[in-house]
Amino acid sequence: MAITAVVFDFFGTLTPSTPTNVWDDHAARSAAPLGIPPRTWRTVLDVSFPERATGSMGDLAATFRILAHRTGADPSEEALAAACTARMAAQRELFGLRADAVSTLTELRARGLRLGVLSDCTAELAETWSQLPLATLVDARVLSCEEGRRKPDPELFRLIARRLEADPQNCLYIGDGGGGELTGASNCGMQAFMLQAPDWADNDAHVREDDWAGSSLPSLTDVLSLLEPSPAVVDLT
Repeated sequence: MAITAVVFDFFGTLTPSTPTNVWDDHAARSAAPLGIPPRTWRTVLDVSFPERATGSMGDLAATFRILAHRTGADPSEEALAAACTARMAAQRELFGLRADAVSTLTELRARGLRLGVLSDCTAELAETWSQLPLATLVDARVLSCEEGRRKPDPELFRLIARRLEADPQNCLYIGDGGGGELTGASNCGMQAFMLQAPDWADNDAHVREDDWAGSSLPSLTDVLSLLEPSPAVVDLT
């Protein structure tokens, strides 16, 4: 099939992997203003991910209020605001791209490919997106918290293809395997590749396809080799 678009997962794919100890530290930072034990707060964040990732709990302040109440806490508005500030600061630390991300995306654009991001994410990424350098490097985004769906929901893959004005069969999908994304992309006709970078084993991801039997790539730069020798439209069959 002629490849005209490339879709990337965000966390652990365009960004470096996030190990458990980092998630623990970030949870502790937003738990402190709420007066909630860090382990309790980390647990409630993990359990609520399906709700948060589909936007069903509202913005960050509303989400934290609900989650605090679930732990039995009743924080003041000032405490909630401080917790949200700590959370946003921590999340922004996770939004930095891999060292080869910008060069890879720039080269793909130069070759005439349309680029998209499809991410299972919570409100923090959506609220920060316009401030990220990535926003100017891609043509379309689909964020689960804005669409009310999570991977591997086929509608998400169809939606990003539509926004890229591409047939799913003309799309490559690159992801670390979180959320059943590789199977989801494949089932919708995309050619899926697992990004298995050197830090892949360290990533603390939700429902990752560790048993993925399909093709893998060791770096984002290797995406370029899938599209050689023709720069813009390549037949991989």
